[in-house]
Amino acid sequence: MQILLALSVAMLSGLLMSRLTKIWNLPAVTAYLVAGILIGPYCLGQIGIEGLGFVSHENVSSFSIISQVALGFIAFSMGNEFRISELKKIGKQATFVAIFQALTATVFVDAALIALHFAFPEQLPVSCAITLGAVAAATAPAATLMVVKQYKSQGPLTKILLPIVALDDVVGLIVFAVSFGIAKALEQGRVDIFSVLVDPIIEIVLSLAVGGLLGVLFNFIERFFHSRSKRLTISVTFVFIAVAISMISFKLGPVTVGFSSLLVCMMLGTVFCNLCDFSEELMDRMDRWTAPIMVLFFVLSGAELEFTVFGSWVVILIGIVYIIMRSLGKMLGARVSSKIVKCEPQVQKYLGITLLPQAGVALGMSLTALELGPTGVIVRNVALFAVLIYELIGPLLTRIALERAGEITEKPLSPRAKARLEKKKAKQKA
Repeated sequence: MQILLALSVAMLSGLLMSRLTKIWNLPAVTAYLVAGILIGPYCLGQIGIEGLGFVSHENVSSFSIISQVALGFIAFSMGNEFRISELKKIGKQATFVAIFQALTATVFVDAALIALHFAFPEQLPVSCAITLGAVAAATAPAATLMVVKQYKSQGPLTKILLPIVALDDVVGLIVFAVSFGIAKALEQGRVDIFSVLVDPIIEIVLSLAVGGLLGVLFNFIERFFHSRSKRLTISVTFVFIAVAISMISFKLGPVTVGFSSLLVCMMLGTVFCNLCDFSEELMDRMDRWTAPIMVLFFVLSGAELEFTVFGSWVVILIGIVYIIMRSLGKMLGARVSSKIVKCEPQVQKYLGITLLPQAGVALGMSLTALELGPTGVIVRNVALFAVLIYELIGPLLTRIALERAGEITEKPLSPRAKARLEKKKAKQKA
């Protein structure tokens, strides 16, 4: 009862908040995050009634399977942006910009935090600075995708944005794996070649291989079903399978064999979309089916935000430097790289702003960073602080950037809405 009640309260609060924030023309993502904060451990959860709100972070974590599945569907949708027909037009541009801006953000954050290390050597070790630099590379595909879909954005900026966001996390995972290996070596006083190079390469290769195989199998099985409902069901089934396989992790001698849920699901979507001739129609139906899951994902993300990070002024200072330098790195990197590959003027001007949101992938990296002990705790707290800021203002900035780029147009009115508007105008004239 408590589980069902908690999920009901989460969805209802998110939907009600989205109606309220619509008055200020804020994105739905921001509304869901605020709703999560309000029903989370620091607000409604303080009453202590399980089901009415989330009473603790452990309570929120018990619903982590929903977040994992939601990220799987998000990555699967991102795979839709890697159609060969589209990549022939923007593939080289998207790849270059994704790599350049991600690495620029990492370099900017690394340089600033290593300089800050000399002022606070105990509170900010070099290993912590290097790890946070890697976390800076990641972007939040969920928030960006939700804003694009909510406002039905279309144009050159939107076309290149979604592949870049997807590639951005691939680059981020590689950079994090290498940086985290170096950070562990600094903490332990020895260099481990397996954690620095071998483990990341194995994770990436295996994730892409498994995702590709599942995509081929998905396409083969889908042909045996012809009704819309059965095709939708088999699609959901394969995303579940991909997320489940991604949870497997084991040791093989000195090597850690693991998978990235984002890469597996993204490759699943990419292969399927390029093999199946009715994939676009199926993707549209999937978007409608997954809408409640996405609401829950963002509400839970809001409830998960940790406000105790504000208790340390050093963490806040590091967080502010991190946010400023990451934002500069993303915007400058996107502007310079898009200019080099001769993207449209609106892409050069506004792309960097749309790459600021940060959430799931960054939080996952910060959880892994806890292996560093006390240093990892600093990384986790700074990441939580940054996510809190980025997720509250990031979707809004993305909407503004898309709007100024001329890629968000007014939604067409329904016949009923048109009739009401005409009736209202007639009354005013009378």
